Amino acid sequence: MLSSPPRRPRSLTADLVQALGDRIRDGSLQAGTKLPPEGAIMEEFGVSRTVVREAISRLQAAAMVETRHGIGTFVLGHGDGSAFRIAPAQLATLNDVIGVLELRMAVETESAALAAVRRTPTNLAALRSALDAFAGAVAEGRDAVGPDYQFHLEIARSTQNAHYAGLMATLGGSMIPRARLEKAEPLTEERADYLRRVNVEHESILAAIERQDPEAARAAMRTHLANSKERRQRAAAGNTR
Repeated sequence: MLSSPPRRPRSLTADLVQALGDRIRDGSLQAGTKLPPEGAIMEEFGVSRTVVREAISRLQAAAMVETRHGIGTFVLGHGDGSAFRIAPAQLATLNDVIGVLELRMAVETESAALAAVRRTPTNLAALRSALDAFAGAVAEGRDAVGPDYQFHLEIARSTQNAHYAGLMATLGGSMIPRARLEKAEPLTEERADYLRRVNVEHESILAAIERQDPEAARAAMRTHLANSKERRQRAAAGNTR
């Protein structure tokens, strides 16, 4: 009898979303109450600030919490069970990941164009911070999935349209192809070179957003995601470059 393939471990973000969501559903966190500060959540669950922020973004997308700038994040209720979701089980194969990339190509090309028109100095600083974190992670021998996701989320936020940011938060870090298909292991020099090329594509997107050129931003994002799709397909054929 064939054994079942090993299940992928849940992400820290998914675990935190589940834990906070359970507290909302069982009434431990009631509608109208304020979530604990980021620092308190980080300490209780032993996670980073990035994980906390991504989890809260997903809870916002699920209509379970609402962040009021300068005040805090408040519980709204149990959320909408019919809200759009891509579950981990729907990202198990190459075809699944390519399907998400095709969805992202439709959404993120326009997101980048809007970001070029509407971005603020604060948005630009957040985008630059994400790319610096990406480069730093690669220099330290890490795969930079978190900063990669953060960069794309910050572009969505730069549209000043909460629906773009909400959709990206719903997809979460698993939308980055290598987050689901590649093993967590130290980077080889070839792998590091590949990631540096990915970040060159990111830099092209940011440059277009900085100079407020929506057509160039749209084209740079489409090129980046089309290249990601092609890289996935080549990797599946045995060519990791």
